[in-house]
Amino acid sequence: MTSQYGELRAQLDSLTTEAFRPELAEIDQLPTLEIARIMNGEDSTVPAAVAAQLPRIAAAIDATAERAARGGRLIYAGAGTAGRLGVLDASECPPTFNTDPEEVVGLIAGGPGAMVTSVEGAEDSKELAAADLTAMKLSAEDTVVGISASGRTPYAIGAVEHARSLGALTIGLSCNAGSALAAAAEHGIEIVVGPELLTGSTRLKAGTAQKLVLNMLSTITMIRRGKTYGNLMVDVRASNEKLRARSRRIVSLATGASDEEIETALAATDGEVKNAILTILGAVDGPTAAALLTDSDGHLRAALKATRTG
Repeated sequence: MTSQYGELRAQLDSLTTEAFRPELAEIDQLPTLEIARIMNGEDSTVPAAVAAQLPRIAAAIDATAERAARGGRLIYAGAGTAGRLGVLDASECPPTFNTDPEEVVGLIAGGPGAMVTSVEGAEDSKELAAADLTAMKLSAEDTVVGISASGRTPYAIGAVEHARSLGALTIGLSCNAGSALAAAAEHGIEIVVGPELLTGSTRLKAGTAQKLVLNMLSTITMIRRGKTYGNLMVDVRASNEKLRARSRRIVSLATGASDEEIETALAATDGEVKNAILTILGAVDGPTAAALLTDSDGHLRAALKATRTG
């Protein structure tokens, strides 16, 4: 047992995300404002670290979008903070892009309960990741994104290895160079943010970096899938008063139509923003708009073009 922990400690000692910063050893003695300034300065370095990986991120997104266009799912897998960030990103896709909850899924080691309570040992099992993906009936059309700040978490690596063995697209997102996770994946993305303010607390810069990349993965994939029109969320699901108001604002921004025209269009399309825009800009009725969007796989620009050439 001692040798096992000695080996793991040696691994952690070699990771940039775990490095100790002696210059911050007295940080607890500083005024609160100074600690906040130091922390803010640390956080400001994250976007540059992400920028260094943009070509790799873009390649991974294009490959993901290609699978998604064929009906493939986007599946995140991670433990602890990394797993929670994946679940967060997945859970925000249905209201933002009107996706089915099964289209973008977040898996966290230990199951849903691990979102709020640590499940000891769950992250150490590659087999658990394979079992979770098997329960989802993973196919070769799917994309699996393993997320791990250290790049060594067995659950994330196991998810990627299992997915790759089935022919699924795999992405490994970590915050250490030369990580086992990136090596296991078809698309390795390593955002090297350096040592944390609190030694090994990868919910800080590493967590921020992961959130930024996941924002890109889901958002740009959805842009490529036709879930937006310009920078408007035309597939937004109006599930509350704020979103209903936003729906009307989006139709207004896209069309310049009067409030009365907007209400008429939304009534004719059961509140579907994209369809309502098409009825106004394409001068078609609700059923025609629905049919054109089906023919164009949901791409509003293509459907609009069809109204002008048809």
